[in-house]
Amino acid sequence: MKLAAIVRQSAVRQAIARKSVASAALALAMLAAPAAHAATASVEPEESGVNTLEAPKASWFFVQRGFVLGGTSIYDSNTGKLLGQVETPVLGDMALDPAGKAYYVAQTIWTKRTRGTRQDMVTVYDAKTLNFQADIDIPGRMLVGGRKNNFVVSDDGKFAYVYNYNPATSVNVIDLTKRKFVKAVELPGCADLVTVAGVGLSALCNDGSIATIALAGAKPEITHTAPFFNATTDPVFDNYATDKAKKQSVLLTYTGLIYTVALGAKPVVGEPFSIQEAAGIRKGETKPLEVNWFPGGGQPLALHRPTGHLFVLMHPGEYWTHKDGATEVWEVDLATKKVVKRIAVPDLPEAVEVTQEAEPKLILAGGSDTLRVIDLKTGAIKYTIKEAGSGPITVVENP
Repeated sequence: MKLAAIVRQSAVRQAIARKSVASAALALAMLAAPAAHAATASVEPEESGVNTLEAPKASWFFVQRGFVLGGTSIYDSNTGKLLGQVETPVLGDMALDPAGKAYYVAQTIWTKRTRGTRQDMVTVYDAKTLNFQADIDIPGRMLVGGRKNNFVVSDDGKFAYVYNYNPATSVNVIDLTKRKFVKAVELPGCADLVTVAGVGLSALCNDGSIATIALAGAKPEITHTAPFFNATTDPVFDNYATDKAKKQSVLLTYTGLIYTVALGAKPVVGEPFSIQEAAGIRKGETKPLEVNWFPGGGQPLALHRPTGHLFVLMHPGEYWTHKDGATEVWEVDLATKKVVKRIAVPDLPEAVEVTQEAEPKLILAGGSDTLRVIDLKTGAIKYTIKEAGSGPITVVENP
């Protein structure tokens, strides 16, 4: 109790004890004074409102909150401001409508939260209001978080593809125009999907090949490239980058080999080069106790499509440290196969993306749930956003 209130109450008791009407009246007036003052105070009423968003811009980026917290936050790298949040659950996957009209979420729920009847679906949210629009029921999906290529949308925005494992690996095909499930295509031993315009989609396989599913005919046809990497000794990071305009994917192995793949009905895998040798140091090896610079993190590379520059999270360590966060980001010119810049970064980020602007910004996220926006022109950290998330980062690919 505050001192003033104690004094006022004491005065009342003393006045009553002395049976002094005047003193009691004065003391009661003292008690009533705060109430009278409160009655005359000016209080501004709260007002609520509803805002709408513009179509996604090249400066925007989307970050999933991580494994523990649900939701995908939308930020503007020009201002560092939070614009909104798409309702994505933990272990949910989000994809953007290429036309910028909707956000799609592949998710799974149970009628009794952690048990009961399982329900798998693709949920559609309006991109302007973030309001729910529809649920598209699907027979199943793979519950794996942090993978950008579990759920992808075709270049024309008409179809979505959801990776599944029930009981064999497969792909669910969803018609987004009619908003209905079409079919499931079995894809043995393959995952990490990428759409291929005019063909269907491709995926990475555990035998080191790329599988391509042609969906134009009545029956899907699956073909494979020759194996080009070893999934046991030098695997490929699953969160790879794709330039849909050029129909190219860029893959990175644990030792630091960079592959460029020309997508199509018959993908063509280019000759790899070492990111370490591109920086003028010795090639990454699988030998134990050999300390070198290696790529790492959950989302270790990002592609700036207008320039063909690749940004890779790098750290010093031994082989099999592919989960470690970065101390530097290396900028690689894919045309010249040279590292043109090495950027020191704080807080050991584990995810990287780059906006597709003429003057791009680098987006970094790490285990501390802190985001950093770096101006690549100056190298300065423009914004530090705390408690923003540590999951996959997505940008508008072809603004």
